[in-house]
Amino acid sequence: MQDFWFYIQLGLQHVLDINAYDHILFLSALALPFTFKSWKKVLLLATVFTITHCLALVLSVFELIVVNAGYIEFLIPVTILATALYNLFILKDDNDGKTIWFHLLSTGIFGLIHGFGFSNYFKMMVMGEDEKLIPLLGFAGGIELSQVLIVMLVLVLAFVLQSILNVKQRLFIAVGSMLIIFITLPLLYTTFPF
Repeated sequence: MQDFWFYIQLGLQHVLDINAYDHILFLSALALPFTFKSWKKVLLLATVFTITHCLALVLSVFELIVVNAGYIEFLIPVTILATALYNLFILKDDNDGKTIWFHLLSTGIFGLIHGFGFSNYFKMMVMGEDEKLIPLLGFAGGIELSQVLIVMLVLVLAFVLQSILNVKQRLFIAVGSMLIIFITLPLLYTTFPF
């Protein structure tokens, strides 16, 4: 049981590490268009991301699918950029960015990409170990807990700015998405595989 908690802590630390800010950026971009009022949609997105993320982690760790790490490292900032750009695109819609279909599809695909990204780190941690299931479950659990924490922080920030300080939701989404885009552009350059 101590090993399980150890790997949960590693999963938490890996996502919440300031040097791993790409995952924080993606989850922030994903959560920006939503508020606590749309908690069911956020829960659905988080569930889809968790399922696909864990699926990719399992497929990679047990070497059922082998993916080029260089391509994955480049695709992660692509997912961040695409999500932030989509946030800006939906600002023009009358539905206030509450469409869920693109979010579900992209979250599933992007969850796979991010899961393969985490799998490289995890495989290095358990290299030479015979037992991988307990460490995998603990690590995945820590990652998922940290993801929930990040999404909740974005929703709390949205609540404070929009409800208490009266910042318009569209402005919050636009400014947040543009900040994420500007932070992501150098990542695209540094991870470009060609």
